[in-house]
Amino acid sequence: MADAAKDLASGTVGGAAQIIVGHPFDTIKVKLQSQPAPTPGQPPRYTGAFDAVRQTVAAEGPKGLYKGMGAPLATVAALNAVLFTVRGQMEGLLRSDLGVPLTISQQFVCGSGAGFAVSFLACPTELVKCRLQAQGALACASTTSSVVAAVKYGGPMDVARHVLRSEGGARGLFKGLFPTFAREIPGNATMFATYEAFKRFLAGGSDTSSLGQGSLIMAGGVAGASFWGIVYPADVMKSVLQVDDYKNPKYRGSMDAFRKILKAEGVKGLYKGFGPAMGRSVFANAACFLAYEKTRSSLG
Repeated sequence: MADAAKDLASGTVGGAAQIIVGHPFDTIKVKLQSQPAPTPGQPPRYTGAFDAVRQTVAAEGPKGLYKGMGAPLATVAALNAVLFTVRGQMEGLLRSDLGVPLTISQQFVCGSGAGFAVSFLACPTELVKCRLQAQGALACASTTSSVVAAVKYGGPMDVARHVLRSEGGARGLFKGLFPTFAREIPGNATMFATYEAFKRFLAGGSDTSSLGQGSLIMAGGVAGASFWGIVYPADVMKSVLQVDDYKNPKYRGSMDAFRKILKAEGVKGLYKGFGPAMGRSVFANAACFLAYEKTRSSLG
């Protein structure tokens, strides 16, 4: 089997593990990010992550935590095929000799390229996911003039059909592409570089082939945590743009969203949902990298 095919298969398995473990955290993150700022004197709809979990389970049952999982799960093969295959191909281009490990800075470059490529698939997928995750909270807080908030989507395909029909065609599915770039490029660059660096730290050198499952889980968790360190405000901007009303938008673009959130809620507004995002990233990426490494190893 060719290396690209092995990366594709391994990335698919890793991505499935990542979504199954991480989706409930992601649901809570999006609910916290997309809730409207409260009016003066009124409490926010969700006071924090645990309150969002409590209200979601009370209103929708445990399955509410997995709302919107169909879109990323259905596209996990494509997303991870691009992410791990582009990374693998860039490793091949940058490697000086067969079998020579890349430097950490070269791993950073490979992660950047993979992040750029995967953004074109991640953006429409995340738009569908965010609409499904946020619609309950938005509907409760909406007025009759808020079209997107009032729409009740039946599932991922229903969201896609609505956007294609009523929000500018295919272009509407790429709403939030710029903040997706701002998240995926530096985020994946940092994550892959951190993963390799931490594996080498645990192994005491560049040969990491002897690391066990516990070490791989730890390295994946640390790498996942590193992803959000500098890119979380970009994710907040992406989420609010993707659930914004198409006909009566609150935000004119990424920088306008940044300014308005900062003015209305301060710096903490750019970190709404950070706790669930960090929890998701640690556990989900630990599962992803472990599944990837084990599948890749089994394929030779």
